[in-house]
Amino acid sequence: MNKPHLNRPQTATGVLLASLVLPGLAALAAITPLRAAAENAPEKTTIALKYGSYSDSQPGWDRVKATAPQVYVQAPIAGEWSIEASGVVDNVSGASPRWHTQHTQLSGASQMSDERKAGDVKVTRYLARAAVSASVAYSEEHDYISRALGLDARWSSDDNNRTWTMGYGTSSDRIDTTYSGGSVIDQHKRTHEFMGGVTQVLTPTDIAQLNFTRSIGEGYYNDPYKTLDQRPNQRDAWIALARWNHYLAQFDASVRSSYRYYSDTFGVQSHTAGVEWVQPAGRWTFTPGARYYSQSAANFYLDPILDAQGQYDQAAVFARAFSRIGSNQSTDQRLAAFGAVTLSMKVSYAFTPDTVVDVKYEVYHQTADLHLGSAGSPNLDPFNANFMQIGLTHRF
Repeated sequence: MNKPHLNRPQTATGVLLASLVLPGLAALAAITPLRAAAENAPEKTTIALKYGSYSDSQPGWDRVKATAPQVYVQAPIAGEWSIEASGVVDNVSGASPRWHTQHTQLSGASQMSDERKAGDVKVTRYLARAAVSASVAYSEEHDYISRALGLDARWSSDDNNRTWTMGYGTSSDRIDTTYSGGSVIDQHKRTHEFMGGVTQVLTPTDIAQLNFTRSIGEGYYNDPYKTLDQRPNQRDAWIALARWNHYLAQFDASVRSSYRYYSDTFGVQSHTAGVEWVQPAGRWTFTPGARYYSQSAANFYLDPILDAQGQYDQAAVFARAFSRIGSNQSTDQRLAAFGAVTLSMKVSYAFTPDTVVDVKYEVYHQTADLHLGSAGSPNLDPFNANFMQIGLTHRF
């Protein structure tokens, strides 16, 4: 096998922050480390502890804050099996606007405070040049419960230079806002996802991956806390992901690059391009990164309406919404057309080869002007977010 000289593999970080629902922040969050190698059970047990902190804001308004302690464990079993488990507790608080996030008066927003508890377990059986995994996940907050199952298989060529992957996942969600004073009772949403991909060693210093995912969803997609928010009860999506890692011998560094395309039946199309530079320096590893995200607006998204003074005209927005009762409509700015840039820096230090601490910080900036190729949705205020995570990983 021509094994590429890539940086040391990253450890998994478990369940993600529930607050990272902004597409520009979350688009690449669930990607597993890129590698093509023989499938072997882990020789050591891994424990990782993470603590994340998130906040976002708009001009003159600090909106949402969230914290999330996480734990991840992976352990070998009987030489041919492994088990992985992770858990997280998200605490979210802040202002939740009823209409557009942009230009909404503070008096038109409600305060929210919520806690989400989530966990998952994955069992893997390792075979000669192959592995098969099954997983379950559960997430609960006061108005939302999600259950998920997953199956995936991966197998390598005789020279271990190519790895094929196939996977299936399904989730069942229940939405009920009666405990928070809402009127949505016992609504449900179900999603099925099918994924196939290939990872290929191209040269001793290059490795590439291509994945395709088909997502089929049906059920309740409305925002239960937005008045007159009505969305289709079907949301299907196509997702394509391409990744390339290249090792630069002259710098003893690796460059990780990626591109992701997303298209769904809501009419949203998005592009995500990212790059990271991984630079070891003795026991230290520095990983600066940048990511660009752009999406089109959903077919039923409604732009804000401003009055003659350029202020948010809530009465006009209500009148328009009432005139469209019975039709799909939403003022959720996450369904608008916009672009976003994320800059990140991760620093890790290895006390020993088996004990590593790391700190990661991300800054996210979103505006309509950053939309790819043309101006995005009109009258959107800039949106900014910060995310910091500290972690400790130990193997024994």
